Amino acid sequence: MMNFTIFLYIMAACGLGIILALLFPQRQSPKVIAWFGSLTALLLIDGGGRALFAASALEKTLWTIPALGPVVIRLDPLSGLFLLVAGVVFLAVSIFSGSILLSLLQRYNLKVYALMYFSLLAAIIWILIAGDVFSFLLAWEIMSILCYLLVAYKYEEDENSRAGYMLLVMSEAGTLAAALGMLLLAGHAGSLEFTALKHAGATGQISAATRWIIFLLTFFGFGVKAGLVPVNLWLPRAYTAAPAAFVPLLAGATLNLGLYGILRFNGDLLPMLSVGPGLVVLIVGTITALLGILYATTENDVKTMLAHSSIENAGIITVGFGAGFVFTASNKPVLAGFAFLVALYHMTNHSLYKTLLLIGAGVVNERAGTRNLNRLGGLIRRMPITSLLFLTGVLSIAALPPFNGFVSEWLTLQTLLRSVELLSIPQKIVFALCGAGLALTAALAVTCFAKAFAMGFLGMSRSKKAEEATEPQSSALASMAILSVLCLLLGILPTYVIGGLNRAIQPVSAVNVAATLVPPFFSGSPGHEKLPAAFRHDFHDLGAQVGQQIAPGPGLVILHRGGAKNPVIFAAAPTYLFIVLAAMLLILFVVVNLVFGWRRLVIRRPCWDGGIRRLLPEMTYTATGFSNPVRVVFQSVFRPTIVEDTRETVGVHFRTAIRRQDENTHILDRLLLSPGRKTAMATARFFAGMHQGRLNAYVAYVLGALLVGLLMNHLL
Repeated sequence: MMNFTIFLYIMAACGLGIILALLFPQRQSPKVIAWFGSLTALLLIDGGGRALFAASALEKTLWTIPALGPVVIRLDPLSGLFLLVAGVVFLAVSIFSGSILLSLLQRYNLKVYALMYFSLLAAIIWILIAGDVFSFLLAWEIMSILCYLLVAYKYEEDENSRAGYMLLVMSEAGTLAAALGMLLLAGHAGSLEFTALKHAGATGQISAATRWIIFLLTFFGFGVKAGLVPVNLWLPRAYTAAPAAFVPLLAGATLNLGLYGILRFNGDLLPMLSVGPGLVVLIVGTITALLGILYATTENDVKTMLAHSSIENAGIITVGFGAGFVFTASNKPVLAGFAFLVALYHMTNHSLYKTLLLIGAGVVNERAGTRNLNRLGGLIRRMPITSLLFLTGVLSIAALPPFNGFVSEWLTLQTLLRSVELLSIPQKIVFALCGAGLALTAALAVTCFAKAFAMGFLGMSRSKKAEEATEPQSSALASMAILSVLCLLLGILPTYVIGGLNRAIQPVSAVNVAATLVPPFFSGSPGHEKLPAAFRHDFHDLGAQVGQQIAPGPGLVILHRGGAKNPVIFAAAPTYLFIVLAAMLLILFVVVNLVFGWRRLVIRRPCWDGGIRRLLPEMTYTATGFSNPVRVVFQSVFRPTIVEDTRETVGVHFRTAIRRQDENTHILDRLLLSPGRKTAMATARFFAGMHQGRLNAYVAYVLGALLVGLLMNHLL
């Protein structure tokens, strides 16, 4: 039975954490965050899980505010999923914070950090259980301000303050746009409650033009927090500036809030009736994913690289939303359900492996003294456990089996291929181009994270601190281990994950997607006998019933069925793939060690180094060299500018030094900010030139303005 009692306990735990952090000495603040943050996260996981699998949505009115209406909290499976994911992220980050925050003790007030940490957790929970526009926007505003304060927490560094201000400005602009869209929808509904908004959106009483306006305002308003092009300029700067203990929350929890807002308001409360908005979402998502991974591949700072990668993954999730919106408007409910489910699958996966990688980046920065891949190397010999756990995140985010990123990205591509069922040729072309862009994104992701692990953990150490690095405290390793295990489980047990996600998309899609994606191949499962006999026989021979004695559920195979002529549209068995891969590795190990090992004579000699006395770290391959082919191929996107620093002497007749350096300007800065900045400066110079100090000129300005006003009044 689902109720709101557990959320009262969660809020009480947040409040108790704040009180204890203020009462205890500052040195104990990391322990307070670790213990009470973990307790709150466990309660949140429990509450989110209950909401996800509840039989129906639960709604409760807390009180009524005059002139605004009732304040409502509402729990349904969609909010339950986001609460569950946020709980897992906060659990890992709380454990990690117990050790990493001690490095800030001498310079910053950790009591303030603890207060903001627990307040942010409470604000995120309130956003996800809000059932009316007023409480949603209030919690959203609190969350945005807290994110700004936490990003700029290390305020002594000017770059951090500037990154925080940019985050705040863009967040406020996005909040204002989303608020206007929600209030416009509420005006047609006559109420601020989500239930009334959904009823108004479903009845068709809102005109097509108004729907477009609401869509654009809410999509790009929430897109700021999700990191979508072109409103994501704040994200790389904020990730780089944020403390190591907070940046995993930016990627694993707060970024999801933007995605939640897009799906809640454009998928649930105001469903798509035309394909146009869906195509916009699809195109924006593809461009976001491609630009994100391009800049990630050429970045050498690990945190900044992971920031651009978050943009890429937000784009992939948005592509799933866009496909779902198009299929919804095209009256393809099953395909729409596929798309939404796959998008939420990838959102869950991204939260897990990106939190894992950002914790790993924080550990590397603390132990090796740098995040620059050109200064790292050789960490696998000094931090073997950290390297193994980081490698799990790398394999997951690179979408390699048997980890979770492979399943969701493969299903995303398969969903886009179902555009063959659409009737419109232009729509099919858009889907095909977006599918090609997504495939290129996946290939670049492999390149990006092969560079990240190879340059950071393999080879020779390229700095003294990297050579002296040691394993972190057990709390950091424990948080990474939890996330690594989850990345593996979500990769090898997708049929059970799909069953849970099927509950989450019910507010958006009325179709039982799990029944069409996970056929009941196990003989004891309901519906097994309804499968065609020949179909069952063929897959029985392929081993689709293997494991039914030990595995609950309908089966371990993902399969979408077609008609009689094409019974299988797409299929995969990640569980069986994992078993086969594990068996092959075991056999290889046994063969190498038992068959050939007894004859092997190991002789250790110095490595050949091209005839030189000793291979220096400066002679090894660097991260910059690794990514240079991508930089050259996509030079039209990066368009670096060469900055020359020249030093001269003897009456500027002789140059003593010439230094040339490439400076990259982000394409959005180049196309959006720079023209706007130049226009504003030109306008300012024009008006500045009008200030001549002559009284007659000022009188002429007033007279001219008066004449223009009279003329406009006459014409209108």
